[in-house]
Amino acid sequence: MIIPDTYIVVDIGTGNVRVAAVSPQGQILGVAREDIQYIRDPLYPDALYFEPETLWQQVLRLTTQAMGNIPGHTVKAITATSQREGIVLLSADGASLIGLPNIDHRGREWEHLITNKSRVYQLTGRYPTSLFSALKLVGIRERRPEHWQACTSFLSISNWIEYRFSGIARYEHSQASETLLYDVARQQWSAELCSVFNLNASLLPPLIASGSVLGAVLPEVAQQLQLSAAAAIVAGGGDTQLAIKSTRPAVDDVVIVSGTTTPIVKITDTYILDEAERTWTSRDIEAGRFVFEANAGVTGLNYQRLKEIFYPNEDYAVIEKELADNQHTFCMASLGSLLADEKVSLTRGGFIFPAPVSHLLTRGSFVWATMLDIACSIVRNYHILAETAGHHKEYIWACGGGLQSRMLRQLIADLTGKQVKIRKAFEQSSAIGGALLCNEALQRNIGTDDPAEIIQPAGTAQHQALFAEWEKTRQYFRNIN
Repeated sequence: MIIPDTYIVVDIGTGNVRVAAVSPQGQILGVAREDIQYIRDPLYPDALYFEPETLWQQVLRLTTQAMGNIPGHTVKAITATSQREGIVLLSADGASLIGLPNIDHRGREWEHLITNKSRVYQLTGRYPTSLFSALKLVGIRERRPEHWQACTSFLSISNWIEYRFSGIARYEHSQASETLLYDVARQQWSAELCSVFNLNASLLPPLIASGSVLGAVLPEVAQQLQLSAAAAIVAGGGDTQLAIKSTRPAVDDVVIVSGTTTPIVKITDTYILDEAERTWTSRDIEAGRFVFEANAGVTGLNYQRLKEIFYPNEDYAVIEKELADNQHTFCMASLGSLLADEKVSLTRGGFIFPAPVSHLLTRGSFVWATMLDIACSIVRNYHILAETAGHHKEYIWACGGGLQSRMLRQLIADLTGKQVKIRKAFEQSSAIGGALLCNEALQRNIGTDDPAEIIQPAGTAQHQALFAEWEKTRQYFRNIN
């Protein structure tokens, strides 16, 4: 009897922990998830952390649950992906001290330490802010001496998960791109950047390429999860990069990754910088490639929260039907999405509709306006990328859970005038990317050539008018922020 193989992909997002069991052919066999438990740190105006041990126990529990649906499968490899910019601090004896998520901004008070931000942008490919890992470390140094004195190293969250599985601490290049301590063009840690933050280079772990095999699973972990002792631990990468991989893009392709946030990226084979310092450039998980990015911010989170308000007991299919029946174009919204050419984020937003309140206004009106805000924010960021790096192909790849909305797919196609292409299981893009990575790591040539669904643009003068009205709405809220 042949026992089927499977891979485990651990995905630590901004909001939840997800573990997927995936076949080498890219079939999702089981998924389990829980919310991440964040704790507010009172020593800073805007700081959150998580207890690493709590997160690790969630990973173990969810791995057991994901595997519980597929008895008889043998786990051949495990990999991890995670929110970018998040880190875990380690002590000399390998203990996990504290976890700092991407939404932790404890370093904001020390941004002034960066006296030449343009130089940092040239080296790191991103305008330096407290979002990135180096300033999180500075915040710990300045106000959490009990952690700082014990800290000898740190890892991205995905590399830390791999460390807990394998006992080997390495930092993967796409994740290193998010630290402000890594020279993206040279593909190495930077002594110059360490000096900017007065951080010792001894904190920096050895680098490793995505898809490298770290080693076998630790015996005690294998025993606890009832895994084969030969299961390989594979270096993963940033969640955006693994999601991108699921689409199998070529150089010069553009990919939209619609999740809690929405990165819009162009795959390049050269290190590109924007003279206006609006974009990010990171290492891809594919050798020799870069990810040139603008990000529309918390788009998916906005949609999720509006669903909880207006459709608390209905599924997304009900929303789609109501949107298809009436597109409610008399209601517009601006809800704090990001544009790469705006230096300051919107802190106020809302809906605009004719007064007095019309009898035609429904709950669908507000969700339609939210959907249009998401689509227009994506499209505006796409235009910024195209203006800087060019894009002449007739299509855009798209993946991520946000693309489950057919309305959003169509709006993106209509507003860009480009075909939107999605692959099977696009809503589980990071898990599919992880399976493809494990195939490569184990040198398994397994076909996953599924045809893409293509959404054709049907752009009209009405769509351009909607985009113009959205820009007016955003400017209104810009003026009152």
